[in-house]
Amino acid sequence: MDILGATLRICVDDLETAVPFYEKLAGAPALRFERGGVSVAAVGCFLLMSGPESKLEVLRKVSATIAVTDVDEAHRVLTESGAHVVAGPVATPGGRNLIAMHPDGYIYEYADRRAAE
Repeated sequence: MDILGATLRICVDDLETAVPFYEKLAGAPALRFERGGVSVAAVGCFLLMSGPESKLEVLRKVSATIAVTDVDEAHRVLTESGAHVVAGPVATPGGRNLIAMHPDGYIYEYADRRAAE
């Protein structure tokens, strides 16, 4: 499994206030989208999320998003290595993802940029 990088997940109260700081910090414009009632802004290596507390409560449990070349391969490697896949693989606006709990209890999202087949 090839790991391409990681994205830090940050829940914020006010996305409009937070985005300019992270754009300046990352030197890149935010890519914005909505997903499941949550407003999201991807800025460099940061994924800012804002929305109802009931939605953010679940999102806060995921430590980071790990970019991989192929979510299916990640699924295989993770399960063979003792991780528990909690959700997915599923299609997302940018590719596919899955959520996995590592044997140490930490939860990560694994995402690729492959279109759903």
